[in-house]
Amino acid sequence: MSILIAFAVPMFVGCIVLEYLLARDRDDVRGFEARDTVASLAMGIGNVGIAAVTKGGAYVVYVGLYQARLFDIPNVWWAWALLIPCEDFCYYWFHRASHEVRLLWAAHENHHSSRHYNFSTALRQSWTTPLTGPIFWLPLALLGFEPLMVLTAQSISLVYQFFLHTELVKRLGPCEAVMNTPSHHRVHHGRNVRYLDRNYAGIFIVWDKLFGSFEPEGQPVDYGLTTNIRTFNPVRIAFHEWATMLRQAHAAASLRDALGYLFGAPGWSPDGTTRTAKEMQRADVTATQRQLSDAPSPPRSGAAAAA
Repeated sequence: MSILIAFAVPMFVGCIVLEYLLARDRDDVRGFEARDTVASLAMGIGNVGIAAVTKGGAYVVYVGLYQARLFDIPNVWWAWALLIPCEDFCYYWFHRASHEVRLLWAAHENHHSSRHYNFSTALRQSWTTPLTGPIFWLPLALLGFEPLMVLTAQSISLVYQFFLHTELVKRLGPCEAVMNTPSHHRVHHGRNVRYLDRNYAGIFIVWDKLFGSFEPEGQPVDYGLTTNIRTFNPVRIAFHEWATMLRQAHAAASLRDALGYLFGAPGWSPDGTTRTAKEMQRADVTATQRQLSDAPSPPRSGAAAAA
């Protein structure tokens, strides 16, 4: 765990308490559920312990790549101004891959398993993404950013993203055009079909707008997974999708099907009995178009009818 995150922990706890107090008398937020909050905090504690070890391994790899760096980027203010968006670009693709590749989704999906959306949800972090994630930031060390700078930039992103997990903040005006905001991130946590696999950004929402994964907040957000789990046990939350994926791959009828369960999109199945997010969205669009085509035409005005 970086020093920045260690210093931020008391702030996280204070913000959770403050949000709880402010949300108690609000009808437009869902607030907290004790067991859910405890589960999220347990996930966060587990993630910190695991990341404390894996960050050391990642640092060693980053240092090795840094020896073969393409550029010498000094540790000065303009390097940080360049590093933050570069780090966020890497985060975007890590996050997108974690939704589109089943093996990576097994590591990430527990962050989406809460039916609530508050600051404690931000701490519902994976116990296995510290193993699957570091590869996505390797290019930064190879470009010439010092490894400690890379790790610090990752921590800055995590602290920023903590504040996205709230229903108390509705819209942030012009910031919505460039920055990731609570409104944009609420969409990302929605199980509504139109919200699936949208708004992957960490700090800058511009990546989603550039790469076609942006969706503005419109209809009320239904938080959670497309098939929600019914447990507050942090061990089951952390590993239930791994168990399901490996069981399906082991029982697959062919090597191709086994690889599909591991590396296909979440929801992929060889016989179509389960559907991916894209398949659900296509079906939803088709159903909407059918409803519109079947709807009776509005009556014409008298003048139009006479003509």
